[in-house]
Amino acid sequence: MLWGAHVGSLELRTEGGETRLRATFPYGRETVLAERVGMGRERREMIAARAFADRIERGEDVHFLSGHDFNKPLASRSAGTLTLTESDDALTVEATISADMGQVSYVRDFLSAHAAGLVRGLSPGFRVRPGGETVEERGTAILRTIKAADLIEISAVTKPAYPQAQIEARNWQPIGEVAKRLTHRPAAIRWR
Repeated sequence: MLWGAHVGSLELRTEGGETRLRATFPYGRETVLAERVGMGRERREMIAARAFADRIERGEDVHFLSGHDFNKPLASRSAGTLTLTESDDALTVEATISADMGQVSYVRDFLSAHAAGLVRGLSPGFRVRPGGETVEERGTAILRTIKAADLIEISAVTKPAYPQAQIEARNWQPIGEVAKRLTHRPAAIRWR
């Protein structure tokens, strides 16, 4: 699974014992995943508008988590505590944390960290659908655009980033460069 992130708006309000969260993940914004090192290329990624539409429109379950940890759920669509709305500009997340959930230790930790200004980022966890991405050259950079992905979860995080994308991205170079490397690879170097 890949994680995407953006420092966007993450707002919490407490009303009558429950906490309401509202956050946005903007579409169409490039993120630098890896800086250019030596002769390598900078790697960038962008989530296209409505890239997560399929699962959202079908009403499939998505979880709102603390730090991409499925052992730390804050809300979910199946529990009726998470609403996801897509527009051409952004994915909007609205979650309700009940007063009872507010007594759970990791939920208290999350709420305290947010109040202290330590948790402000939003990061979706997703799987790219077959044919749901494009990879193109942009000067000295490679841009991967996610056009269709299955949104599995969305998390509140301390430092938004795409830590897993480089590991799970299948093709970070234009096809011609990959073919050249495969045909000119020394025998001592093996794929794992």
